[in-house]
Amino acid sequence: MTTPFVLGLTGSIGMGKSTTAAFFAEAGIPVWDADAAVHRLYAAGGQGAEAIRSLHPAALVDGAVDRDRLKEWIAEEPHALVQIEAVIHPLVAVDRARFMEQAEAEGADMVVLDIPLLFETGQDIWMDAVAVVTVDPATQRHRVLARGTMTPAQFDAILEKQMPDAQKRGRADYVIETNTLEEARDAVLSLIEQIRKSQHA
Repeated sequence: MTTPFVLGLTGSIGMGKSTTAAFFAEAGIPVWDADAAVHRLYAAGGQGAEAIRSLHPAALVDGAVDRDRLKEWIAEEPHALVQIEAVIHPLVAVDRARFMEQAEAEGADMVVLDIPLLFETGQDIWMDAVAVVTVDPATQRHRVLARGTMTPAQFDAILEKQMPDAQKRGRADYVIETNTLEEARDAVLSLIEQIRKSQHA
């Protein structure tokens, strides 16, 4: 059984990473989404919800982790984030391992691991290659603020926690520009073809 080529997909907020991941999935490439894995774990009955309950019961509502309450706890308690990561990261790793096993069993020649903080958490060392999605700063800001889910100050605060886009692009094996949907889709299809050719070379 051949081990699939592992492509890490990352990019700062508003760069079009989710859309790009969807294009990989449309092309038949299995995609694992780190954020979606956490959402599954935080759902009522999820292992993550039970782990958080043991740390801070007030963060749960109807058996599921309430992200706003979790953020409040993190803001109030300096050690909260470290405690959360200590219990959630191993569960996320198990979820990813299950995904990899299934993809391998199904004969996938390539998989995409969609991880927002790929470089920041050092997970790039486990990838065969890394693709970074990018767009100019003005478009990035417009996209995020147009969602209406955060203020400019909140957006700037998130940017400060993320590795600068130029640094990510400098460390990437591949860069996918997402100025338009067509450009992003074409770049994804081209990249899949490129990786497959290099695998069979």
